[in-house]
Amino acid sequence: MSHRKKVVIIGAGAAGMSCASTLAKHPDLFEVTMIDPEPQTGGQATSISLNESQHGASWLNDGVQGGSAIFRHTFRFFRSYGYEPQPVKLQVSFGKDRNNFWTNVFPSALVKQHSREIKKLGRVLRCIKYLMPLLGIFPVKFILRLFRFSHDFSNKMVLPLLALFLGTGNQTPNVSSVLLERLFDDPQMRLWDYDPDTLLPNLPLMYTFPNLGSFYCDWASDLGSKGVDIRLNTLVAILERKTKGIIIQTTPNDPHSQPPGEPLTETFDELVFCCPADEAKKLLDRHATWREKYVLGGVKFFNDITITHFDSTYFQSIFEAQYHPSLCAQSTSKERRDQIAFAKQQAIEMGFDCTNYQHQFRESLGEGHPPRPLEEHVFQTIYLNDQLKGLWTWNEIEPSKIIARKWWHQFGHRWQHYLRVVPGMMFINGQRRTRYAGSWTMVNMHEIACISGIAAAYQLGAAYEPFDDFAEDFFAKYLLVCHGTRYKRSKPKQT
Repeated sequence: MSHRKKVVIIGAGAAGMSCASTLAKHPDLFEVTMIDPEPQTGGQATSISLNESQHGASWLNDGVQGGSAIFRHTFRFFRSYGYEPQPVKLQVSFGKDRNNFWTNVFPSALVKQHSREIKKLGRVLRCIKYLMPLLGIFPVKFILRLFRFSHDFSNKMVLPLLALFLGTGNQTPNVSSVLLERLFDDPQMRLWDYDPDTLLPNLPLMYTFPNLGSFYCDWASDLGSKGVDIRLNTLVAILERKTKGIIIQTTPNDPHSQPPGEPLTETFDELVFCCPADEAKKLLDRHATWREKYVLGGVKFFNDITITHFDSTYFQSIFEAQYHPSLCAQSTSKERRDQIAFAKQQAIEMGFDCTNYQHQFRESLGEGHPPRPLEEHVFQTIYLNDQLKGLWTWNEIEPSKIIARKWWHQFGHRWQHYLRVVPGMMFINGQRRTRYAGSWTMVNMHEIACISGIAAAYQLGAAYEPFDDFAEDFFAKYLLVCHGTRYKRSKPKQT
């Protein structure tokens, strides 16, 4: 029998699970071990329990809530275990009061005021596209100043929009402008279409994820049945990276265990880091090469907290949570009048009004029933960058209405990330029997995490199974950028 490669994957989030799943299809080639310090798989893709009688659903996804039609690999994993992503019409809004508020649900005064700049932004997006990477690498704040956009338009429309979908908070002005262009125009990364009249299209189609806690549990059980050794609640230390193998030591992650768990030392043929870059750098410590220190050290992380609650009074004090005639601009067409009529029947999705967005709440009501009163809604308020904790208003949330608190370790899409980290990935991937995966390698999306894990497995010798031309093209682009490898198609493209 030929020797099977012993592969150790550090991290059991979307990237680690995707990598393990791809390798597990070749049991004759790979012996896979996956290690994570947390008690469950899924990484940031988790769910929490709710009081169903009070809120209309028994669970809520936190950390990761949904995506667009480009999430082909993500949806394929969901469907392979019987979990179907649900289509929704995305409602977003920003700001408070008539002078600062705008939404994609109905026409607002702010959109009307900046109509010329909205059209101008479309022309600038085309400039960024055609002058890539010259303009694309510059931060958004530089591009907005270069093309002389007003302070009002930049800070009330462009930056809040980018911050919402990337979760970058006060770091948004430093985000590379390539992301602004790609999120509107790139076929593989586009989350929404650019609208020359309203900036965001009216109620674009998006998808909410199924119960992530249950999905990842089922996925892990299946991988275990296929021979993947999944070790949760386990800490790892890199002892040595030699030409003949990777020596690591693992210990149980239970400080209350008496006696403490005994460490286990093992040797593996290949190592895949599917954890945050700073964690990988810390684990490598003195064994990291100068290239790894340079690339991994270029990823800037911030600590954020998500508070899940049902304090509608607090939510409405920060956002415009419901339609009001004073927020609406004068209708100029039948389409705008129809939008206003729709808005009068709805509570506006304010980014994190989960009852409006996640499908399980609507399903519990049934067809034709009015929406739940705002007092019964479940909200998620995310406070970004704990270095600015003094600006947070989290103490204004009624403590008795808080359901859960969860801290996150998120990377910032700073322009330096696309000058130093993304171009540098191909120079550290595959070196010294080590590969890297995770959304931090490119863009903070669940889909990128899945693709990155599959790409790492592909580089180890696993097959990529084409199932969709769009998905295959996306995978090929990622493989080229982050691994420096041209993907070889195994069959002609479908027509």
